[in-house]
Amino acid sequence: MLRRYSIFLIIAGLILTFTGCKSDRSSTITPTAPSEAPAPAAAETPDNRPLIVCFGDSLTAGYGTDPGHSYPDYLQTDLDSLGYKYRVLNEGISGNTTKDALQRLGDILALKPAIAVVEFGGNDGLRGLHIDASRSNLSRIVATLKNNGVQVVLAGITLPPDYGPDYIRQFNETYTLIAKQSHIPMLPFLLQGVYGVDGMMQADRTHATAEGNRIVAKNVLALVKPLLKK
Repeated sequence: MLRRYSIFLIIAGLILTFTGCKSDRSSTITPTAPSEAPAPAAAETPDNRPLIVCFGDSLTAGYGTDPGHSYPDYLQTDLDSLGYKYRVLNEGISGNTTKDALQRLGDILALKPAIAVVEFGGNDGLRGLHIDASRSNLSRIVATLKNNGVQVVLAGITLPPDYGPDYIRQFNETYTLIAKQSHIPMLPFLLQGVYGVDGMMQADRTHATAEGNRIVAKNVLALVKPLLKK
């Protein structure tokens, strides 16, 4: 009996030893190769081209056309095709008056533009705002930009005939007077060659179509070209 008990203890000990070793082997953690560090993102090349800011209302913003079809978009295309190394930025906001433009002026200056195409006044006129107030606002916009080293060109607009000849005359004179006082180039009518031409104006007879904006861009190009450097 004692002999059988001893044999049992020996066999049990062997079993425990075997299973314990197996357990140790199965619980061993195999080290994994360290993961590779992610490749650093490629740094974007800064765009150091001089900036042309098109500062205006819906006529600048490209109201009613698809993205990429405003006059500033076409102006960029025209400049690129001619070899001018400038970047055009569309800062047009639909509905803006000259008063709104004054409030935005700090943001425009922060962009440090080389040239600003200023196009405001249409919404002032359509709302029948006082000519003197609009003229004062526009004059301050131009003066502030110039005093901060920005070359300014002025794009004018006019009103439908139902606003009356006296009001329209005074309205149109605003651009001429400011351009003379500030000694800056002026385009009397932004929509020259566009207004009243089939396919060039939208149904509202106020905003240019995409094709119309192509012509507007060429009008503005002629205005800014003397200021450009290659």
